[in-house]
Amino acid sequence: MSNPTVTGVVHLVEETKSFGQKGFRKRLVVLEQDNGRFTSYIPVDFIQDACDTVDGLKAGDEVEIAYRLTGRKWQRDPSSEVKFFLSAEGTSFRVLGEGGGASGGVDVSAANDAFAQAASDDEDVPF
Repeated sequence: MSNPTVTGVVHLVEETKSFGQKGFRKRLVVLEQDNGRFTSYIPVDFIQDACDTVDGLKAGDEVEIAYRLTGRKWQRDPSSEVKFFLSAEGTSFRVLGEGGGASGGVDVSAANDAFAQAASDDEDVPF
């Protein structure tokens, strides 16, 4: 079975971060998706050797990322609340289109029009 994919425009590519004595490495790539009403920002983690594969990505690139969902359980001590964390771990990607310019491929005038319309609609809140 193949991993699911997510498509979007690269909003951010962080530097690789190392954790712990064993040198666990993680690099965050954030995709931006405009669904017409609101913009979604989707964080995808690339870990260990996969960190180096995203060196060529830049803000504004349109990409498709294959990922697998991972989760973990955390509890400070036996009497404290249990928390669960979910993340998307990137396994591979392909560039669908190169980004353009400082606006990252976003039509600024269209974004401003959408913002003005949303500001005038009192019922339309993102949460």
